[in-house]
Amino acid sequence: MFDHPGAWTGFAAFVLTMLALDLGVFHRKAHVVKFREAISWVVFWVLLALLFAVWIYFERGAEQALMFVTGYLIEQSLSVDNLFVFVLIFQTLKTPPIFQHRILFWGIVGAFLMRAVFIFAGVALVQRFHWMVWVFGAFLVYTGAKLAFHEEEDLHPEDNPVLKFFKRWFPVTHLDGGGRFFVRIGNKLYATSLFIALILVETTDLIFATDSIPAILAISTDPFIVYTSNVFAILGLRALYFALSGVMDLFRFLKYGLSVVLIFVGAKMLATAWDIKVPIVLALSVVGGILALSVLASLVLPDKGKAKKPAALASKPAPKRGAARRRA
Repeated sequence: MFDHPGAWTGFAAFVLTMLALDLGVFHRKAHVVKFREAISWVVFWVLLALLFAVWIYFERGAEQALMFVTGYLIEQSLSVDNLFVFVLIFQTLKTPPIFQHRILFWGIVGAFLMRAVFIFAGVALVQRFHWMVWVFGAFLVYTGAKLAFHEEEDLHPEDNPVLKFFKRWFPVTHLDGGGRFFVRIGNKLYATSLFIALILVETTDLIFATDSIPAILAISTDPFIVYTSNVFAILGLRALYFALSGVMDLFRFLKYGLSVVLIFVGAKMLATAWDIKVPIVLALSVVGGILALSVLASLVLPDKGKAKKPAALASKPAPKRGAARRRA
C-alpha cells in the first residue's frame, strides 16, 4: 500500500492543499499571530496527525500506526529545539512579528524538500549497509550526551557560511521590504532582512535534521512512515512557535529530556547488534514519559532567578540567549 505511487501522490496533494489554504486563505493578510490563534492551530495539526495515524491503523495495522505516532512525537519534541533558534534569529535581525509567519511558512517548504533528501538517503544507507544502524545509534548517543552538557551560546549570523556565500554574490539591504524577500532599489535588486532570516531558518533546519532523521530511523525504516511523521511535525511547527515563543524559558528541563530521548533511541539502534528489539509500544511509552516528566519538572521547579526579573526589564527586548545546542 505505502510503496504504491498513489499513497505518495495522495499525501503530496494533501500537503500542497493544506499549504495553499494556510497561505492563500487563513493567512492571506499578514498579521501578528496571537496566542489563542496559535493554540487553535496547534490543536488542529495534532488532531490531523492523529487522524492520519488512525488511517494508517486501518490500512496497515496497529504496529505501523504506533511507529508513526512515536516518530511524530520524537520529531515534534526535537523541533522545539528549533524554536529557540527561531526566537534568536528574529530577535537578532529585529524581524517584525507581522512578517514572521511568512518566513516560517517558506522555511517549512524548504524543510520538506531537504528532509526528503535526508530521509531517502538515510533509509537507503540503512537498507544497503546494515552497519549504518550502529553508526547512527552511536551518533545519537553522542549527540544526546553532548546536548545535556552543552553551554548556551549567542547567535552570530555573520558566522553562518551559507549567509556569507550569499552576501558575497548578492547585495543585501537591512530593510524588510514591507514583507517582501527582494526589493529593487534604483536599478539593482536587493535581498531584504526577511530573506536573510529565511536563509538562517533553512540552515537551522538543515543542522537539526542531522539529529532528527537518525532518531526516527531508530523507530522505522519505512520511507512513508518516516517522511509523513516528519511532515506532520513540521506542519505544526509554526503554530507551536507562536504559542510557545513567549514562554520558552519555562521549559528549562526540556533540553535534558531531549538528551535522554536521543540517548534512548540511539541505544535502541545499537541494541540491534545483539538482536535485541525494543517493542514499539515500550518505545512510545518511554519517549512520551521522558518528555512529560521534563515538561512537568520545568513547570513545578521554575527558574527562580528568571522569575524574579525586575519589572523594568520585562518591557525591554529579550536578550540574545543561546537556547539551542548549535547556532544557525
